[in-house]
Amino acid sequence: MKKLKKQMAIIAISLLFGLGIIVLSLLIIISPGKPEKYLDERGNILTGSISEKLFIPIGGVRQGMFIKSKNINNPVLLYVHGGPVFPNYFLIDKYNPGLEDYFTVCYWEQRGGGLSYSRDVTIQSMNLNQLVTDAIEVTNYLRKRFGKERIYMIAHSGGSPIALLAASREPQLYSAYIAMAQITKQTESERINYKYLLEQYTLAGNQKKVEELKKYNVLESDSSIILFYNSVIRDKYMHELGIGTMHNMKSIFSGVFIPVWTCRAYTLSEKIKIWKSKFFFRPKTNLIKEILLSDFTKEVQRLDIPIYFFSGKYDLTVNINLAKDYFNKIEAPVKGFYTFDKSAHSPLFEEPKKVIEVIEKDVLNNTCNLADKN
Repeated sequence: MKKLKKQMAIIAISLLFGLGIIVLSLLIIISPGKPEKYLDERGNILTGSISEKLFIPIGGVRQGMFIKSKNINNPVLLYVHGGPVFPNYFLIDKYNPGLEDYFTVCYWEQRGGGLSYSRDVTIQSMNLNQLVTDAIEVTNYLRKRFGKERIYMIAHSGGSPIALLAASREPQLYSAYIAMAQITKQTESERINYKYLLEQYTLAGNQKKVEELKKYNVLESDSSIILFYNSVIRDKYMHELGIGTMHNMKSIFSGVFIPVWTCRAYTLSEKIKIWKSKFFFRPKTNLIKEILLSDFTKEVQRLDIPIYFFSGKYDLTVNINLAKDYFNKIEAPVKGFYTFDKSAHSPLFEEPKKVIEVIEKDVLNNTCNLADKN
C-alpha cells in the first residue's frame, strides 16, 4: 500500500511538473515583448508609423514606455495610466480604442510599476511630487523628439492627480488635458462606494459579504479607508456589481489578470514585474495614502488650457458626481464634461467610438459642442 501511494505521489508530482513546463513554455511563446507594427494593405510597415518600446532615464532612473502612431506627424498625446503605478497598456492592446489614428501616443509606465519597476527606484522616491516631475520630464522628451511646442495629455483614474498637477505647474507645455475618471476627494468617493456596496449586499440578503465589508469600518476613519482600498474584496465586490473597471467586467481574473499575461508587448519578466510591483512594492510606499487623503479640488482651482472630463455613469471607483462637482468649479478657457451612459470606470475601453468622436470633434478643435448640456 505504501509503495502504491509513493508511486501515485511521484506520478502526481511528475504531472504537475510537466504541466508547469507547458504553462511556462506557452507564456514565453506569447511574450515576445514587442508591440505590433502597423502594416499597410501589402503587409509592409505603414509609412510614417511608429510602434516601439523604449527605455530612457527619467528622474534619475530608467523608465519604460510604448510609443505608437499611424502617422508621426499627428499631434502628440501623453497617456498617464492609473493605479497609480499599475499600467494598463494591456487593455489598450486588447481593446484597441484607436487613439493612434489621431495622435502619436506615449504610453508611459510610471516609476516603480511595469516597465519602470527596478531596484533603482527607492520607496522614498515614490511620492506624488516626484511622479509629477517625471510626467513633466516625459513631456519635454516628447516635445523635443517630435518637434512639438505643446502636446495633449490624457489621464485615467489614479494617474489623474499626476497629470492635473503637471498641467497646473506647466500649462504652456500642453494643448489640452483630458481626464478620464478625475480623482478629486477620494476619501469621500471611497465612503460613497462603501455605502453602496453595503446597501446592495444587504438588499440581496448576502450576510456573508455584508460582514466582510463591516470589518473595515470605512465610515469611521481614514486609516480604514486605506486598508479597504488595498483589500481584495473591494475590487472583487465592485466588479460583481458593475461599478469597477468596466460596467460589464464582472471578473478581475478574466478582465485584468489574464489580459496581462496574454499581452504580447511584454516579455515574461516584464509581466512578472507588473504584479511584483502591485502586490509587493507599491504597498510599501505612501503614494496611495497621499492620493487618498488629498483634496485636489483645493490644490488646483484653475487650468489655463482646455479641459475635458470623461466619466462613466456607473463609476463608483472614482465617483462621477464628485468629478462633476469639481468640474463645475474649476476655471478653464474651454471645458466640457462628458457622461458615458454605458460605462463605469473606463469609457475609453467601454465606449471607444464615443470617446474618439469627442476627441475628433471637440478636443482637437478646442470646442465642447458634444459636452453634457447641464
